[in-house]
Amino acid sequence: MRLGAALKGLFGRRYASVDPERAAALVAAGGVLLDVREPAEWRAGHAPRARHIPLGQLADRLGELPADRPIVTVCRSGARSRQAAALLARDHRQVHNLAGGMRAWVDAGFALQAKGGRPGRLS
Repeated sequence: MRLGAALKGLFGRRYASVDPERAAALVAAGGVLLDVREPAEWRAGHAPRARHIPLGQLADRLGELPADRPIVTVCRSGARSRQAAALLARDHRQVHNLAGGMRAWVDAGFALQAKGGRPGRLS
């Protein structure tokens, strides 16, 4: 095996980026949509049925996530959720990152909700 291939296997990305439609399909099939934004962003609006664990807390809260179901990470634009996906991949999770984040989710026509099921907004 070449050194480059070996290093990629050890350190390379082990998750797939998905569009909002694929993310919604994964969640509909039993996957978890994991929102890693900050609490104020979450309160303003999040995807229905999403789980919230801010990125800064994720390493300490991995046990709250199922090990046997796909996880789709999401943030506002995709940067923080890529970090979350990499962390989950290192923990041997089946993980996908929502490319474009909640911006892409909203642009694709998917809903956001706030506390109590009220319509949410992207902050």
